[in-house]
Amino acid sequence: MNVIVIVADSLRQDHLGCYGNSWIRTPNLDGFASESLVCDHYYPENLPTGPTRTSWWTGRYGFTWRHWTPLTPDDLLLPEMLWDRDVRSALITDVYHMHKPGAGYGRGFDEVIYIRGQEYDPYVVDAPADVAASKHHYLPEGIRDYDTWKRHFEHYLRNRTRITGEETTYVAQVVNHAIAWLDRQSARNRIFLWVDCFDPHEPWDPPEPYWSMYKDPSYHGRELPDPVPGRVGEVISKEELVRTKQLYAGEVTLVDAWVGKLLDRLRALGFFENSLILFTSDHGEPLGEHGIVRKARPWLHEELVRVPMIAHLPNGGRAGERTEALMHAPDLTATVVEAFDAPVSDRVQGRSWWPVFKGEREAHHPYACIGWRHSGGAAEWAIRDRRWSLLVPFTHRPDDPVRGMQLYDRQSDPTEQKDVRAEHPEMAAALELELHRFAVAVGKP
Repeated sequence: MNVIVIVADSLRQDHLGCYGNSWIRTPNLDGFASESLVCDHYYPENLPTGPTRTSWWTGRYGFTWRHWTPLTPDDLLLPEMLWDRDVRSALITDVYHMHKPGAGYGRGFDEVIYIRGQEYDPYVVDAPADVAASKHHYLPEGIRDYDTWKRHFEHYLRNRTRITGEETTYVAQVVNHAIAWLDRQSARNRIFLWVDCFDPHEPWDPPEPYWSMYKDPSYHGRELPDPVPGRVGEVISKEELVRTKQLYAGEVTLVDAWVGKLLDRLRALGFFENSLILFTSDHGEPLGEHGIVRKARPWLHEELVRVPMIAHLPNGGRAGERTEALMHAPDLTATVVEAFDAPVSDRVQGRSWWPVFKGEREAHHPYACIGWRHSGGAAEWAIRDRRWSLLVPFTHRPDDPVRGMQLYDRQSDPTEQKDVRAEHPEMAAALELELHRFAVAVGKP
């Protein structure tokens, strides 16, 4: 048995054809889904980037207490659980947050390859970065934290000078390194490869043909591949937002193309027959559905928290099927450890997906509980079953109106536009009670 996990950061579930999207081209992932088990209700539990990876690799729930903090010496990580099980492991990634001093995310892997330069990574220092002259950024005067965003944009503009075409994009670099590593392991069994792509995380600036792939020819406004997070109408106009959505779609198609190359190599090397191959994301991306662009608020709506999970099982098991089991990020640890017939540590709180994968049960978790403490000081928790969503704010940004508890019926309102708490107070109360019971149960270690 081998395990290959492929992550595409910030990928919304509803932007893949296999999840119902009709306008974005994702032929490779759609084809992969036709050979795999598609999970319709997969959610992270602690957002965003760093906390989700902590959930994946510790198998523990952190939304009640743990935020974006480095891994600690007490954390027992997934690759460490496989250290003495004759498993050859590697992490290949351009998620620069995992490479920050003290972060500790490479711990336990036999090999780690970091590709530098994504987003605001302070990597390239010898290139010009004139934000005012760049067509790629608009920085409104008087915006909150103006100096911080100017510094971020300057880092990015320097980094992007290294991108000269599709082959030099970061997702291409990650995939090419992963293919080279796989080629070196072609005679081995029992490999664990984690391929972690920061794309389609913003900035959404794919090279041609992806840059123009979805563009409306009549649009002549500003190109904003990296808008400041905030409210639509303040940091970005409605017309600019439409174009930014098209750029995000182009980024998704770019990722699909390169993940397709990786999948093709896995097939050619014979890994499809004896491997568990998981494709997923850490969170989605708000694109105006609730009046904000990017992760400007910790609002745990569907566009932010519902992400793909596609599981290709050994020997093509359950190919083309779907499951409605509620699945959670901390479950991944137990699932991978069991794939290698290794004992699951009693510190792991997640539950293995193998009974679902094998068709032995459809129910997995009764609820998905999620949380995020935003860098701006606001915080929100949420609980979902397959129909209802309850969002429970704790704190708010000083410049925001008070946001009360909200209940949504996704059966009639899949994009969570109408708060029906007043019409269903008993459902809201029941879900709130279950949320707090779960929070107490997983607690703080």
